[in-house]
Amino acid sequence: MENLHDKRKVYEKSQLLENQIKENPMEQFRNWFLDASENPDVSEANAMAVSTLEDDGCPRTRMVLLKSYTWEGFVFYTNYNSRKGKAIESNNKACLHFFWPTLERQIIIKADLERLPENLSDGYFQSRPKGSQLGAVVSPQSEVIPDRDFLENKLKDLEKEFVNKEIPRPENWGGYLAKPYEIEFWQGRPNRLHDRIIYELQDDYNWKISRLAP
Repeated sequence: MENLHDKRKVYEKSQLLENQIKENPMEQFRNWFLDASENPDVSEANAMAVSTLEDDGCPRTRMVLLKSYTWEGFVFYTNYNSRKGKAIESNNKACLHFFWPTLERQIIIKADLERLPENLSDGYFQSRPKGSQLGAVVSPQSEVIPDRDFLENKLKDLEKEFVNKEIPRPENWGGYLAKPYEIEFWQGRPNRLHDRIIYELQDDYNWKISRLAP
């Protein structure tokens, strides 16, 4: 077994102080997301972990891509029959997590998830490359399959079927809007005295801002 006790780094690239932050967390998210998007050392700024609660009571986490964000929340797409889709239908609360180590920043978001209207899912599906559209049709996401050839052969059949044809969005594939009720911004600082600013949505829809100990 490898001893990892000495594997640590000093965080000293930035700070997060109360006189720097926005009153609305979505504005603060936009600023940080733009920083990450414009940084050449961040390969996928929109990669985020999504954790859902499964029937056995254990959370399950996977990486997905954020596809848009608005004042209401964060949008991603998936197969509704996948493990994450079924978990969301059973319990619509989820945790989203962004980590940009180059910037020494992370964002933790608690949210309620709801399906996007079908016309929005249709519009995004048609904007995808044809290969991605076919992939969504081919894959029975999270189901046990016999082997890789199962997918490859099914893809070949569909490629022939939809030559010069528009591919309709599968009914079991579409988007979710994650509507946040708690967002924490974490900025690494020296000596592990990190900055943690948390926004909590109140009953009057204003955001309470607090500092958490690291």
